[in-house]
Amino acid sequence: MGREIHARETRFGRYLEEFEVGDVYVHWPGKTITESDDHLFCLITMNHHPLHIDAHYAATETHFGQNVVVGNLVYSVVLGMSVPDVSGKAIANLEVESLKHALPTFHGDTVYAKTTVLDVRASSSKPDRGVVTVETTAWNQRDEVICEFRRRVLIPRRPA
Repeated sequence: MGREIHARETRFGRYLEEFEVGDVYVHWPGKTITESDDHLFCLITMNHHPLHIDAHYAATETHFGQNVVVGNLVYSVVLGMSVPDVSGKAIANLEVESLKHALPTFHGDTVYAKTTVLDVRASSSKPDRGVVTVETTAWNQRDEVICEFRRRVLIPRRPA
């Protein structure tokens, strides 16, 4: 059936035995993405598309009428929000199975997220670990879903 678990109720990360299919981790706090956040991310990642860094271009040449936050920043923020609940104890992030940017994010938007546990399985070759499959959904302050992704994480089992 699954439980709804809020981030402040747990410590950093989980062992494999603490994941249960159907659990929903509501991540906290949210993050307001500023123009500075977006511009710094664009500079660091060498993404100089004018949609993200040129307000005049975005206002006059695009149907958005304003700068759009680069999608990989939104994904990175949401992924980071999930770390205390999902991958804080992880051995490795194995795979991002899917990533969907459902709607644009704009400077000043606040991002919130939750993660649902889809599958938990012990490793057949290494008894000290297992794989957890999760789906993370992010929304903005208008309750619009903006980003969704599914990933697999290698998680240690609780020490004996």
